[in-house]
Amino acid sequence: MKEANMARPVSVGDLLQAELLEDAAYREEGLCVVGIFGKSNMQPGALKESLINTLADKHLFLMFGGPEDGGTPSSHIQAFYDQENRVLYLLLSSVCDSRQLLRACLSLDTGNGHSDAHDFWKGLERQHCLHLLYMFSVCHVLLLVHPNQTFDVTYDRLFRALDALRQKVLPLIRAAIKDSPVSKEWKLNCRPCPPRLLFVFQMNVTLKVSANGLESNPDKPKKHSPRRRLQHALEDQIYRIFRKSRVLTNQSSNCLFTVPANQAFVYVIPALDEDPLGALLGQLRSNCMLSEQDSSVPVSGPRRYQQMRHSARHPSSSRDSGSISIGSQLVDCSLKEFLWQHVDLVLTKKGFDDSVGRNPQPSHFELPTYTKWVQVASRLHQVLIKNTDEEMAELATKVQSQVKVLEGFLDADTKFSENRCQKALPLAHSAYQSNLPHNYTTTVHKNQLAHALRVYSQHARGVAFQRYALQLHEDCYNFWSNGHQLCEERSLTDQHCVHKFHLLPQPGEKPDMDHNPPIMNHNSRGRSTSSCNCGRKQAPREDPFDIQAANYEFYQMLEEKCCGKLERIEFPVFQPSTPDPAPANQAQRNPCEASGSGDAERLKEPSTAQSHTPGDTSLSLALSLGQSTDSLGPYGDGDGAETQVQQKRPSLVDRQPSTVEYLPGMMHSGCPKGLLPKFSSWSLVKLGPAKSYNCHTGLEQPGFLPGSSFLLPWDLVIRSRSEEDTGLTEPLDGGTSSWPAPNKTLVGKRGSTGGLGRSRRREDMARIFVGFEYEDGRGRRFISCGPDKVVKVLGPGGAKDPATRVLNTDMPLHIPSPSQGRGLKPHFAQLTRLFVVVPDAPLEVTLNPQVQPGPPPCPIFHPEQTEISLASDGLWVLRFPYSYATERGPCYPPKENQPLNNYKVLRGILKATTATSPQQ
Repeated sequence: MKEANMARPVSVGDLLQAELLEDAAYREEGLCVVGIFGKSNMQPGALKESLINTLADKHLFLMFGGPEDGGTPSSHIQAFYDQENRVLYLLLSSVCDSRQLLRACLSLDTGNGHSDAHDFWKGLERQHCLHLLYMFSVCHVLLLVHPNQTFDVTYDRLFRALDALRQKVLPLIRAAIKDSPVSKEWKLNCRPCPPRLLFVFQMNVTLKVSANGLESNPDKPKKHSPRRRLQHALEDQIYRIFRKSRVLTNQSSNCLFTVPANQAFVYVIPALDEDPLGALLGQLRSNCMLSEQDSSVPVSGPRRYQQMRHSARHPSSSRDSGSISIGSQLVDCSLKEFLWQHVDLVLTKKGFDDSVGRNPQPSHFELPTYTKWVQVASRLHQVLIKNTDEEMAELATKVQSQVKVLEGFLDADTKFSENRCQKALPLAHSAYQSNLPHNYTTTVHKNQLAHALRVYSQHARGVAFQRYALQLHEDCYNFWSNGHQLCEERSLTDQHCVHKFHLLPQPGEKPDMDHNPPIMNHNSRGRSTSSCNCGRKQAPREDPFDIQAANYEFYQMLEEKCCGKLERIEFPVFQPSTPDPAPANQAQRNPCEASGSGDAERLKEPSTAQSHTPGDTSLSLALSLGQSTDSLGPYGDGDGAETQVQQKRPSLVDRQPSTVEYLPGMMHSGCPKGLLPKFSSWSLVKLGPAKSYNCHTGLEQPGFLPGSSFLLPWDLVIRSRSEEDTGLTEPLDGGTSSWPAPNKTLVGKRGSTGGLGRSRRREDMARIFVGFEYEDGRGRRFISCGPDKVVKVLGPGGAKDPATRVLNTDMPLHIPSPSQGRGLKPHFAQLTRLFVVVPDAPLEVTLNPQVQPGPPPCPIFHPEQTEISLASDGLWVLRFPYSYATERGPCYPPKENQPLNNYKVLRGILKATTATSPQQ
C-alpha cells in the first residue's frame, strides 16, 4: 500500500469495506490495533485527536470544529492505519466528548418531556457502550483519555456493565466469527487477546509544583519527579478500585481488560506553558536545528528529511514531557515511549502476561495480519454496530435485545425511580380501594382514580413516574371491570341499575346469572304504585328502564283485568308493510335541535293543525257559536277563524304516515312529519255515560285522598236563535256585539259561581265536569283545582271552584304531594289523568293535550292525533304518559333544587262549542 493511501482518517465502516492492497513487504507482518476513547472538556483542541497527531507525528485530525459543522451526536469510530509502524489507531467519539455533547443538546427538541429527554440521553449512552464493546473485542491496547488528573470512578460501573454485556452476547459473537480464518482461542474468546488498558490524564494548569517545592528535604532528594509520583499514586488507586469491584481478577483471560503488573499503565500529560508563543518558538527551534552528531554524516534527499525529524524528535522528548533531571532523579518518558513499550510486546508476539496469583494461567494471544483482522472486525461491526448484512440480521437483533442488561449498571436514575414508583403503587392502590362499594359507577371510578393519582404523585419520583402512572390507570381499571363495574343504565326516573355490568336478554332468551357477563334485566329496586288507564284498579310496578315498559306494557297488563272492554279512542300507530321495519334516522331526515326558538317557530307554521298558544285565532270559533264567557276566559279575540281551520286540517289528513320507518321515541313538536311510533304512550277511554259520575260523591276509585275526588264544574250556555234571552241586554243581531266580552260573568239577580243567575232557564245551561288528577309514587291520588291547590270537599254539594281556573292556566306536571312521608326527601305527584264529563247536550268538546316535561329547549309532547272530539254523554279519561322520552333520551323528572314551573301542561287542553242545529 502506498504512502498516499490512508493519509487521512476514515470511519471504521469505510475502512472495513474498502479494498486496500498492502505492500508486499508488510502483507505478512502482524498488526497492532490501538483504541482510544474517553472524555474531553471544553478546551480549544480535542485531547484524543491531538494524541494521535503526536503518536503518528502527522497532522491527521482537525483540532477545531464546532457542533454546527453538520455532524451528528451519535457515537462513531474513526480509523488511521500507520502502515510503516504496523499500528492501526481506532478513535471513538461519543457523547462524552464536548463537541458531540453540544450536538446532542442542539438536536434535542425543546418540547420533549423529562422522560423523553432521559430516554434520548440513555439511548446515546447505550450506543456508546456497544461501540466500546466492539473496541474491546478487536483491539490489543486501549488508551483511556481523561481531561484532568483525577480518576473518574464512574468508569468502574461502566466496565462492569460492559463485562456483563459481553458475557451475554458472547455466544452470539462466536456464531458470527465461527468461519473466520483465526485461531480457535480467538473464536472461543471472541478477541485476539485480553486487551491491555492504559490511562492518559492531563494535568490542570492550576496544579503546578513550584521549583522550591521539588526538594522538601535537600539532604534526601526524591528519586522520582512529582509527575511520576502522581502517576504511581493513580496506578495504585485505579488498581485497588478495580480489584474491589472485581473488574480485575487473577485470571486475565476472564477479565474485560488487563493492566500490567510490572509496567506503567498511567501517563500524565503535563500542563501547557502559560507562554504559548515561547512554546511554539521553542518547538520550531528544536525542529529546525540538527544535532552535532548527525551533522557529521551528510545525507540528502528524503532520507535526510526523515533523519532530521528523528533527530529533532528524540532530544526534545524530555523537554516535551516536562521532565527535569536533578541529581539522581529519573528522567520522565514521552507519551510515545510510554505507549510503545506496550505496542512492542504485541508486534514482537510476546503478548501480555498479566495474570497474577499463585497459579497464573497464561492468556491467549494472536497477532493477526491486516487481512485477517479486517475479516473478523467486519463481522463484529455488522453484529454490534451497523447491521447491513442480511445474514447477520438475526444475530444483530438478538444482540440489541441483550442491551437491557446495561440498564441495571448505567441507568441509576431509572433504577431509583422504578424502586420509588414501585413502593408508591401499593399506596395508590389502597387509596383507590378505600371506602368503595362492591359495585360502583364510572363517576365513582374516576373520582377514586384521581385520589389514587394524587397519593401516587406524593411519593413517586423520577423518569418512571409516567410509566407507572399508566400502570396505575390500568390496574384500577382492571379491578373495576373485573366484577366491580356497576351497570351504567339509568331508569326513566333517573335511578341507577343496582346490578353489576350485565347484558340484556334477547327476545325469547332467559336470564343467566352464570354467564360472564351475566344476562339479566335492569333493576333499580325502585317500586311504585300506579293505576290503570281508567283509574279503577291499582297495582305495583317496577321502576321502568324503557319507554315501552313505562307507557304501554304496564297498562296493557292491567287492561286484561280492568278496562280492556271499555270504549276507547285508538290513537294511530305505525303499521309496518315490511317484515323488518327500521327506526327512522332523525339526523338525516330532520335534525331537531330542540330549542325554545325552534319550537316556537315550528308551532307557528300554518300547516300545523294543533294550537299551542291560547291566542290562536281558531279558538274564536267557540265564541262565534255562542259559548259562555265563563268557560273560555281570554281565548276568543275575533271571528272568521273557521276558514283558517278548514285550510289547516287537510294538510294533516292528506299526509300518509310511513309504513317502512317508525318513530323511535314519542310524538313531540320536533319530530319529522309522516312518522308514527310503534305504540301509543297515551290512552283515552270512556268509563260510561255522563250520569255515571255523581257530583255529590265524586269519583269512586281507590287511592284518592279524602275529599279530593271531586271534579270541577264548567258551566256552558246553550243559545238558540229562536229563543228569547231575557237575561241579556245586548241585541241578538248575530254580530259580535251581541255576545258578552271574555272573562265577564253574566249578572242576574245574584251572582253565582257557575255564572248563572236565578232568572236563567235551566234548559239553556249545560255543565261539563273537568278534573286534573295527580298521583304520587305511593298511589296517593287527588284532583287539583289550581296550580297550587288541591280539591277539598268536606260536605255535600260537590266542588264549588269552577274549572275555568285550571283551563285558563298552565297546569304543573309535577307538584309536591300533600301527603309527605317521614323521610327528608320530598315526594312529588305527577299529572296522570284528565277526567272530562261531557253531558248529553248539543256540545262539541275538543281535546288537545300538550305537555312540556322540562325547561327549554325541551320539546312539547302530544298524542299521535290532535284535536280529538269527545262524544257527548260520556265520562272520558285521558291517561298521560308515565315518562317522556325523545329519540335522544328520556326527560327525567325534576330534582329537589329545580323549579317546577318549567314542567307543565299548556293551557287550551279543552275547547267546547255548541253543536249546529238545523233550522226549525
